[in-house]
Amino acid sequence: MVDEATKRTLAEITLLKTKASPRDGELWVQRLKEEYQSLIKYVQNNKASDNDWFRLESNKEGTRWFGKCWYIHELLKYEFDVEFDIPVTYPTTAPEIALPELDGKTAKMYRGGKICMTDHFKPLWARNVPKFGIAHAMALGLGPWLAVEIPDLIEKGIINYKEKAAEK
Repeated sequence: MVDEATKRTLAEITLLKTKASPRDGELWVQRLKEEYQSLIKYVQNNKASDNDWFRLESNKEGTRWFGKCWYIHELLKYEFDVEFDIPVTYPTTAPEIALPELDGKTAKMYRGGKICMTDHFKPLWARNVPKFGIAHAMALGLGPWLAVEIPDLIEKGIINYKEKAAEK
């Protein structure tokens, strides 16, 4: 069911142990530490394999996450804002990752630019509670979504390359 590259990626992402949501006080602090450790390891692995494709940060409480993700297509870098909130039922419920600027541009998206992950990712997440975390949502949710949707949106002319202004 899962290809070898995905298995390798998964094997390199640290699994989490603490089952806690933002409502769980000190347990949430522990979960958040695990989340950051897992994300840091995943980003380090991506950089080492020349597959760096996102940056994330959170608010102080770790309940709101935001940053940038990008997709390289025909040697051009398409960059998007990414954001999500941690659900109160986390980690039982996966975060809903949004790319607000793509809202309404593809059928595989919900209101507010939330990407569709119901068919493939959410059942996998449900089988792996509480071991999966934000790094897993990025690797198994957003990453594959970008790989499928962005080239299609480019081909259809729905999104166009925006050249960065020269930095002064």
